[in-house]
Amino acid sequence: MRVLVTGASGFIGSALCDALLARGDSVVGLSRDPQRARGTNPSVVWHPWEPTLERPPAAAFENVDGVVNLEGEKINQRWTDESKRRIMESRRTGTRNLIAAIAGLEHKPKVLVNQAAIGFYGDRGDAMVDESAEPGEGYDAEVVREWEAAAHEAEGIGLRLVIVRTGHVLDASGGLLGELLPPFKLGLGGPIAGGRQYVSWIHMDDEVGILLWALDNEAVSGTVNSTAPNPVTNREFAQAIGRALGRPASVPVPGFVLDLKFGGEFGKVLRGGQRVMPRRAVDLGYQFRYSDIDSALKNLL
Repeated sequence: MRVLVTGASGFIGSALCDALLARGDSVVGLSRDPQRARGTNPSVVWHPWEPTLERPPAAAFENVDGVVNLEGEKINQRWTDESKRRIMESRRTGTRNLIAAIAGLEHKPKVLVNQAAIGFYGDRGDAMVDESAEPGEGYDAEVVREWEAAAHEAEGIGLRLVIVRTGHVLDASGGLLGELLPPFKLGLGGPIAGGRQYVSWIHMDDEVGILLWALDNEAVSGTVNSTAPNPVTNREFAQAIGRALGRPASVPVPGFVLDLKFGGEFGKVLRGGQRVMPRRAVDLGYQFRYSDIDSALKNLL
């Protein structure tokens, strides 16, 4: 296959590109800074793109069979009016510009795999949710609703669309786990904000696996949760990291520390959580490599 990936130099995107190249596919990447991106992965064919300002160049889509859209301003930052605007428009306007470019092509790719997030469900406490659940409340849920609405425009131009609502992707190089590792290695890790909130996690290998599975399988369409089948509470998550590292995990992090670092609005989101089940992925036959947190962390750490 020839696959175009937006956000190709990011945390998930770089892992996906490596996996595509390893199995023999050719990869086209879109980047605001293709020269810098070329330094991170010279095997990808890079094209410039400013997602909120323009459509991607038509040349980037030449002979492309499928598109994976991972573009989006990072959400784990202090939410100001300006950062919230960037977070929203990088997803909503960027996705619309991407699909508008595809609509103008004479030879279109067959499939769009569009990233989304479990923030769609809002804070659900202990309740189990799957793809049939209604959207939650709050800015994070609003962003995902708008992002998915933009992605659904792909169906109007004849593409198979898969929306992948991703949970906390675990990899030692970054994301949630990468941020937690330094204090845990020092024996200073522990549950955050009481530890009762659920963490719906997924190993990076399974996140990439689900994206590839969605790309390859014509039977897969609609919304799919990309989370492991066994979500854990934040306390259980902390204890599992401690076990994997052979370190204590009993130093609690009060909720107000999140507010100090990220501000009250995003801090409140981090004190909440979702207990998300990947019902459609399981029903459609995806085989998870890492279904429980201990095996995932043992592999990663």
